[in-house]
Amino acid sequence: MIQLSEFLAPRPEPMWNLIKQAGVNTVIASLNGGEQDQRMFASVGKNGFGSAAAEDTPWGEAALSRDMGIFAEHDLTMIGVEDTAPMDKVRLGLPGRDEQIEHVITQLRAMGNLGLRTLCYNWMALSSWGRTNTEIVVRGGALVTGFRLADTADMKPLVAPGEVTEEQMWDALGYFLDAVVPVAEEAGVRMGMHPDDPPRPLDRNLPRLMRSPDAFRRLRSLRPSINNGITFCQGNFALMADADLPALIREFGVDGIAFVHFRDVIGTATDFRETFHDEGQTDLPECMRAYAEIGFSGPMRPDHVPTMYGETNGRPGYEALGRLFAIGYIRGVEQAAYGRPTVA
Repeated sequence: MIQLSEFLAPRPEPMWNLIKQAGVNTVIASLNGGEQDQRMFASVGKNGFGSAAAEDTPWGEAALSRDMGIFAEHDLTMIGVEDTAPMDKVRLGLPGRDEQIEHVITQLRAMGNLGLRTLCYNWMALSSWGRTNTEIVVRGGALVTGFRLADTADMKPLVAPGEVTEEQMWDALGYFLDAVVPVAEEAGVRMGMHPDDPPRPLDRNLPRLMRSPDAFRRLRSLRPSINNGITFCQGNFALMADADLPALIREFGVDGIAFVHFRDVIGTATDFRETFHDEGQTDLPECMRAYAEIGFSGPMRPDHVPTMYGETNGRPGYEALGRLFAIGYIRGVEQAAYGRPTVA
C-alpha cells in the first residue's frame, strides 16, 4: 500500500485531529522557517506561524528532531520533508551557491540520521507555485485556485529579459546534483524534484526547466541514482503537452518516483483551475492502478484542494474539508487498485 500522508507545518492546529480521524497518521512536513514555509504559506495568508528557534537552523538535526517530536506528541509520524534551506543562488548558479548547497547537505545528513527518507524540492527560482486567482467558484460554491497567462501581463518581472538562460539553470542543476546526490545516497534519503507550477517555459522572464517529461528524463540522466528522483505532482504533469500520466508512471517506475502529489486540474498550462478529485481531466483510478502495477509504496498526499462551505479561504488550496474529501477519495481508489489491507 501507499503511505497516505498529509503536508503539515510543525505547528499544531485543530485540523490535525480531523486528518487522523480520516485515517492519516504520517506527515510530509515543511520546515519551521524554511524556503517553502516562507514562500508558500506566507503568500497565501497563513497566520501565527513563527520562525525556528534562534539557536539552530530550521534544516538542522536539532530543529528537525524537535519538529518530529511535536508531531509525535499528537500521534503523527513525520516521514519526510517538503522544504529546504533557501536555494535561489544554487538554482541560478550565482556566487554564494556553495554555502547554500552546504545547507542542503546538512539537511540531508540530518534527515538520514533521523530516519526521514523523502525530500521534495523544486527548481523554481525567485518564486513558488503561481496562481492568478484563488477564488474561482466551482460546484456547490466551493473555491479553487487557478492561473491565466493573460492575467500576468502587469506582474512585476522576476528578472530582465535574457538575464538568465535555460542552460545556465541546467548547468546549475547538474552542479547541484553532483554535490548532493552522493550525500543523499549515503544518508538514505530519496530526493524528489517537483515540476514547475505551472509548467511553462518562462515565469516573468525567468526560465522554468521542469516543465515536460523530457525535462525529467534529462534530470534523471544528469546523475543516475534512485536518490535522484521525481515528485510526481499529477496536477502539473497533467498540464504538460500530450502527457499520458499512467504511461509516465509506468515509465518512471519506482526507481524514478520518490513521492506523489495525487491531484488533478482542468485546462492547460496557460489557463487552468484546480478541481475536486472526482471531476478533473485525468483518469485518476487508472493512475492508481499504474502505481500498484509498479509496486509504488512510498509517500503520497493530496494537494491544492477546494475550499468548502463555511471555510474562510485564508489558506487557498489547504483548508481542512477539501483535504478530508481528497483523503477519502485517494483511500478508495487505493483499495480498489492495491486491494483492501488485512484487518487485524
